[in-house]
Amino acid sequence: MRRREFIALVGGATAVWPFAVRAQQAEKMRRVWVLMSTAGTGVGQSRVAAFLDGLKQLGRSDGHNVRIDIRWHASDADRDRRSAEELVALAPDVILASASVSLATLQKITRSVPIVFANVIDPVGAGFVASLARPGGNTTGFSAFEYSLSGKWLELLREISPTLKRTAARQPGQGIGH
Repeated sequence: MRRREFIALVGGATAVWPFAVRAQQAEKMRRVWVLMSTAGTGVGQSRVAAFLDGLKQLGRSDGHNVRIDIRWHASDADRDRRSAEELVALAPDVILASASVSLATLQKITRSVPIVFANVIDPVGAGFVASLARPGGNTTGFSAFEYSLSGKWLELLREISPTLKRTAARQPGQGIGH
């Protein structure tokens, strides 16, 4: 082997080596913390199971390429605040907040850690986000109950049942007949 060929071979291997090493390195372990307000009930457990199943479908599994830490509380504001402070102090990549109470607590504690919410009623009206299309800040999520979608519900009802003539609605917190 000639000197130039040897230098070209070593130089080429040296240039490619960092890329090969990076390709072999393990993917960064992501940390997802969950703050649930259902205190480990059957409903809460099924929501967590659905969340874990969704992550699995995306190629993520707890302990393999994502670390998940779940904190439960039962409508106890002091325990909720302590759990939220602990979660934020652990510097997660993202926090999943379930319910308005958890989201409100987390927003008081951090404006830097990304928060994704679920099961929050009227996040715009409650002041958690500026709008669903452009939430702003470090908070985003989805809601099954957004009052601005009420017109869409009526449209869907009309598509499902074109002969529909009358509908009724009630305000949250109001019982039938109030």
